[in-house]
Amino acid sequence: MINYIIVGLGLSGLAVAEELEKRSKSFVVFDDDSQKSSLVAGGIFNPVILKRFTPAWKAAEQLDLALEFYRSLEQKLDAEFIHKWNIYRRFHSVEEQNDWFVALDKPGLQPFMDPSVQKISNPSLEAQYGFGMVKYTGNIDTNHLLDRYKAFLLEKKALVEDRFVYDDLKKSNDLWEYRGHQAKGVIFCEGFGLKRNPYFNYLPLKGNKGEYIIVKSPGLKLEHAIKASVFIMPMGNDLYKVGATYEHQDKTPYPTESAKKKLGASLKSIITCEFEVVDQVAGIRPAMVDRRPVVGKHPDQSGLYCCNGFGSRGVLIAPYVAPELLRYIEDGTSLDKEIDLSRFTRKHYNSR
Repeated sequence: MINYIIVGLGLSGLAVAEELEKRSKSFVVFDDDSQKSSLVAGGIFNPVILKRFTPAWKAAEQLDLALEFYRSLEQKLDAEFIHKWNIYRRFHSVEEQNDWFVALDKPGLQPFMDPSVQKISNPSLEAQYGFGMVKYTGNIDTNHLLDRYKAFLLEKKALVEDRFVYDDLKKSNDLWEYRGHQAKGVIFCEGFGLKRNPYFNYLPLKGNKGEYIIVKSPGLKLEHAIKASVFIMPMGNDLYKVGATYEHQDKTPYPTESAKKKLGASLKSIITCEFEVVDQVAGIRPAMVDRRPVVGKHPDQSGLYCCNGFGSRGVLIAPYVAPELLRYIEDGTSLDKEIDLSRFTRKHYNSR
């Protein structure tokens, strides 16, 4: 017998697995690599919503916790995942400059926003009104992280790379049984795959599709990220990740030509040098209708849990909510009402 079965190995499943490791709890993870949102994410940690110059949900609180979490994984897996750089938000007008200065007085923003208009000496950038600089930002190399963590789990025989078949999950007395595994609890960390989950598909998960292009541009020479109509993130070796789109109708996980053209056109409006599109990636962000995670237990089936709904900020949210979930399950503490999935239970589950 094991303590837990985890379904899904994106950022949520990884964070839950790490919390179980800290608690010396046994587990096995099932993952079929079908959900790509963690892999295609920019992996950016940024406490400021740059469209409206407002603080992201609990981002300042989550930032220190997340960086400590990823530093511990770097040591554990003997690899580098954290890349720090500043974000330069391009101003489109004098009015946006003024909005930036007004935002400096908002609670929680002042430590992260530089109070001066920044100039970047780069002939390949169009920036008549300059930039606002966001500090203490960067990205987590989620592809590298998940690859190394998968290898770690395979070595300890705690990962099964196979599709999870819900019909094969059975309750026997106080235990859940699945293909030879007995566990006291099952934690679903499936991202947008939750829509297919017969236990939790009542939750109002509203996924949106995001696409990035990877471009090669030897003439661009950026050391920091630029946010304008699109985000330009340096990857090294003259490569840049450019994105992302937000598509609410198309829920297929495949790249589209229309997104490629849209992102390429946006990039051309920002930079003056040549670039070549060398790759394109797509995934469905698991976002809730109220833009908060859904964490907690099934309303009827004891031992079934959910940790989902991180949207585009999984690198900050996952290390924050996974310990909360395990404290709730193992220690009997209460969940923050903002993330407790019971906020949807009465209205959505009972109306099925």
